[in-house]
Amino acid sequence: MMSQQKLTVEEMGRMDVPAFKEASKLPLVMVLDNVRSLHNIGSVFRTADAFRLSGLWLCGITATPERNLVDIHKTALGAEDSVEWHYAADTLDAVHTLRKEGYTIVAIEQCHGSIMLNEWTAWHEGEPHKPYAFIMGNEVKGVDQKVVDAADMVIEIPQYGTKHSLNVSVTAGIVMWEVIRQALRLGML
Repeated sequence: MMSQQKLTVEEMGRMDVPAFKEASKLPLVMVLDNVRSLHNIGSVFRTADAFRLSGLWLCGITATPERNLVDIHKTALGAEDSVEWHYAADTLDAVHTLRKEGYTIVAIEQCHGSIMLNEWTAWHEGEPHKPYAFIMGNEVKGVDQKVVDAADMVIEIPQYGTKHSLNVSVTAGIVMWEVIRQALRLGML
């Protein structure tokens, strides 16, 4: 039987913060639209670091590390230092800025006409590094309807149980994994 010994931190060969900042990033940013929970925010930072995203936009009531460092750090575990982030008082301002920078804006929400995540392809021939901005919504109300209206598309995660929603940090992790899975298949990282 093959050994299943856990890897040590040294064996994992993780990069340090300066190396992370210099490394190429996945052309993806996550936009948090009025996310309340500091633990959700920290978790998204940590997952964004794990998948080497280009950054995060923290919008509206979403707390920033500079204002809530201790509580966000509990789940981010230092990713708030490695992942680039920006703040916008209004999510629509972030959407407009990202669109001007060439990002395709994607709301993650349950909507009429949404595309199921498992049926969506990030990159097609001729657009190998097209950047995306995925918007995650408030824990109770989801992505604000005005923000959904401003998005280029809406993607939904298929669900098969009795509940009609997922935790925002879980949703972000699922979406990030699908994008990184597609990027790895194309040799983008």
